[in-house]
Amino acid sequence: MSEDTSKIEGDVKMNVSRNFLLLGSAFLIVGIVMGMYMGGSGDHSLALSHAHINLLGFVLSAVFALTYKAYPAMAEGRLASAHFWLHLVGAVVVNLLVFLMLAQIITEAAMVPIAPISEFLVLLGVLAFGWNVLQNAH
Repeated sequence: MSEDTSKIEGDVKMNVSRNFLLLGSAFLIVGIVMGMYMGGSGDHSLALSHAHINLLGFVLSAVFALTYKAYPAMAEGRLASAHFWLHLVGAVVVNLLVFLMLAQIITEAAMVPIAPISEFLVLLGVLAFGWNVLQNAH
């Protein structure tokens, strides 16, 4: 492989740890702003959404980022990339649906079948992460 080809492949390679940190940071900003709104308004009807954003979005993403940083072998290959995309799509959709339901923009019935599919994407991502831990976290 030529030097130019390896440089291109290196530039395209996903930095899964950084991507999870960026994703988590975006969720954290949304969660903080939502918390500020709830505290200022006294309306805590979105507390469940706030919790999902902070835990499913920020905390899990941060844990994943730190784990991939601590175990670089885990970040190599398609499993880490699949995990990132499954979590990103699943967590964004789950959080959006929970927010829309609690804000009474959609009903719980309107969340079907999108909610179970997005929850399943999060589960698949966690399973990919778990498998990656078993295989590569030495």
